[in-house]
Amino acid sequence: MTNQKVSSPLSSIRVTPLAAESFGVRSMCTLAETPDVAVLFDAGVSLCPWRSGLPPHPREFQAIAKMRRKIAEAASRAEVVTISHYHFDHHTPSFEDWLVNWTEANTTAQRIYQGKTVLAKNPREQINPSQRQRAWMFQQTGGKHAKTTLAADGKTFTYGKTQLRFSEPVAHGSQNSGLGWVIMAVVEFADERFMFAPDVQGPMMQTTVETILKAEPTVAMIGGPPLYLKGSRVGTMQLELAIRNLEQIASLVPVTIVEHHALRGEEWRGRLGKVYEAASAAGHSVVTAAEYAGEENLFFESRRRQLYSEAPPTEEFLLWTKTLSSQNIAKPPL
Repeated sequence: MTNQKVSSPLSSIRVTPLAAESFGVRSMCTLAETPDVAVLFDAGVSLCPWRSGLPPHPREFQAIAKMRRKIAEAASRAEVVTISHYHFDHHTPSFEDWLVNWTEANTTAQRIYQGKTVLAKNPREQINPSQRQRAWMFQQTGGKHAKTTLAADGKTFTYGKTQLRFSEPVAHGSQNSGLGWVIMAVVEFADERFMFAPDVQGPMMQTTVETILKAEPTVAMIGGPPLYLKGSRVGTMQLELAIRNLEQIASLVPVTIVEHHALRGEEWRGRLGKVYEAASAAGHSVVTAAEYAGEENLFFESRRRQLYSEAPPTEEFLLWTKTLSSQNIAKPPL
């Protein structure tokens, strides 16, 4: 069953979610188009290699294969590709990987970045060691195919009557999480603004909330709080603060697209009940990326154990799963 497409307040900016948790994968990849420019945000997509003690179900692999095709097609239309930070669900690596990133060596990344202007998180400032290493690797591999790669932190780029503005780096979740920093972006055309705020995890930080609200977005795509990590890697108080911050955003922004970490647990909608209430009281909407696109929510990762029970994989696929401890993992039989 397909959801009715949400009524978007945007008319001059076309926002097309391409891959996200609500499509069955880990990503926030989105295409934003104005009469002047097409911007492909965070062209990466991944699967969780192990959840509930199980590798991805065949339906998850089918979903990521589909998302890869959608991202490649969108890249062929885009002049600009962004990298908010260097996690592999937000940019595409150049090595072969059929378990997590669904990438063929060199070619998958080349299709995305070939001839593009890449506007990326500064690889040298406000960046943690693991992301600095991945940024360097990107520059040596997929980034070599780009027309140009520029550090975008805090900068504004103008394309005709369109402005593409990037924030200064903000925390990837809490200030002391160790996960580093990300850059948010706003596409502005006429009096419309689309804001892309990946992996802010709520947001957890008040300074991030202030930056989002100062931009006065018409539609904001927000990386929501990691509710599924409660009690293990994220404290209850941090999550409660993140939810309150998201409530504030939903009450002030006409359409809030909540995605990513927030949707990785089955009880996410109930736990964000106050966010929906705050939006409704203001006459606003809170939706997933799939709902914004008028498509069915497919929360495959959180339902992985259920998928294995309801749709048992073939013997051939189960034999393939026994090879996952080897160095070179072949493409799964689907």
